[in-house]
Amino acid sequence: MRVYGGVCLLILLAGLAGSSLAAPGRALAQDSSQDSGRDSQQNRQPIRFPDTQYEPVDWDNLVGWTNDDHEAAFAAYLASCRALNPKPRNGNARASQSRSNLQLSGMATALRDVCDRAQAAIPLDEAGAKAFFEENFRPLHIDKLGDSAGFLTGYYEPIIEGSRVPTGEFTVPIYRRPPNLVASGRRKLGDAFPSKGIFVGRRVGRRKIVPYYTRAEIEDGALDGWHLEICYLHDPVDVLFAQIQGSARIRLEDGTILRVNYDSHNGWPYTAVGKVLLDMKAMTKDQISMQSIRDWMEANPDLAKDVRRANKSYVFFRITDLATEDEAVGAQGVPLMPGRSIAVDHSLHTYGMPFFIAADLPIAAERAVTKFDRLVVAQDTGSAIVGPARADIYFGAGDEAARTAGRIKNPGDFYLLLPRALDPVEAGRDTPLPPERPGPFSLATNTMEDPTAPDSEAVHDVPLPEPKPAVATTAKIPAAPKAKVKPAKINARPKQ
Repeated sequence: MRVYGGVCLLILLAGLAGSSLAAPGRALAQDSSQDSGRDSQQNRQPIRFPDTQYEPVDWDNLVGWTNDDHEAAFAAYLASCRALNPKPRNGNARASQSRSNLQLSGMATALRDVCDRAQAAIPLDEAGAKAFFEENFRPLHIDKLGDSAGFLTGYYEPIIEGSRVPTGEFTVPIYRRPPNLVASGRRKLGDAFPSKGIFVGRRVGRRKIVPYYTRAEIEDGALDGWHLEICYLHDPVDVLFAQIQGSARIRLEDGTILRVNYDSHNGWPYTAVGKVLLDMKAMTKDQISMQSIRDWMEANPDLAKDVRRANKSYVFFRITDLATEDEAVGAQGVPLMPGRSIAVDHSLHTYGMPFFIAADLPIAAERAVTKFDRLVVAQDTGSAIVGPARADIYFGAGDEAARTAGRIKNPGDFYLLLPRALDPVEAGRDTPLPPERPGPFSLATNTMEDPTAPDSEAVHDVPLPEPKPAVATTAKIPAAPKAKVKPAKINARPKQ
């Protein structure tokens, strides 16, 4: 899984701090926290993302969709389907399906239903795979509110030289999870180590939990004597880059490949070393890349120590049983497919969600433009992957994958492929109209018969009112006597 997410972005850009770590195999841990009692009508409500703008589009509007390798896309999608629809272990398919229904709701339920159809449709050729996506999904062009495009970075699995025992060449250990690492409120941590929203530290006494050792304290020997060493690498820079990527293939001295993957973290937020170098004015933003940072650290070991330790976060690993040729496993718990698997913001997107991305990327060389128009699947996450239109593309293992991933820091158009059951247009068609509001006289007319209705028996039963007496129109009405007017007195003054 992506530990820090978007190694280029994290190393390149300032301010992307904070470790949002997720352990492999959690698949639907966050999705299952929703109320399992929602009915199917509630699950069909239109989606809502905070601070997001999205617009339904037609498949014809997706530039490059027709030329994509739909069979390869369908294979990547099926890998996620197997995680969404695990096979029952005890043979009781009905009980297993019932438990699965309790754990899924909303988006995950809709994706599971599409997965049922996908697995029933196997095998599909190129035309069949293309038709399957078009029939079961609706593209939504999606962006963060106010943005005109999304943002892409790349990641990979490093292959590093190492040794099971310390030697003159290999002196820096990578550690497994310490027994005194605890998460507040959790008695048992298991494989799904909490990534955020909870205090991680070490226990002092019976109840007190204090912050865990920082990177500097661990490098200075805070864990010496605990026998936590998995193996030894050449220098702390190798350890740092393995931690940023979240997994590594370690080639031991006898040629054996040791596979390690993220297991847990020390609870301190991640600080991008690229930000530190920018603040020091050791590099400009245009100069920063994964390779340039490594070269600078190797050329300036004393200064590199301070830069490295500015990042207090530290990652612990576990040994996996992956074969040498197997790809790394993402947070969904499925093997990643180079060029098809992406890490997304899991607080917004569900694992197994397909996207179509259209971008011009420097895959072959720094200044060479390659059309990257393809369907990808959300199978991983990372702390720097924040927002609805943000993705880290997995490019595989080794030096070439590292060079490619290190060049990716580009805008791109994001199309979320929404299951038809959640299509805002389709859902709107099924939304029932509200009941008609009663009129001002509806209560009266609804509670009694209309006595004026021609076929009503009430017209014969209700007595008519007595007619009013006629008023004679010819009778003369005597005029009222006129009032007598007294003459006014005139008072004249005598002449002088």
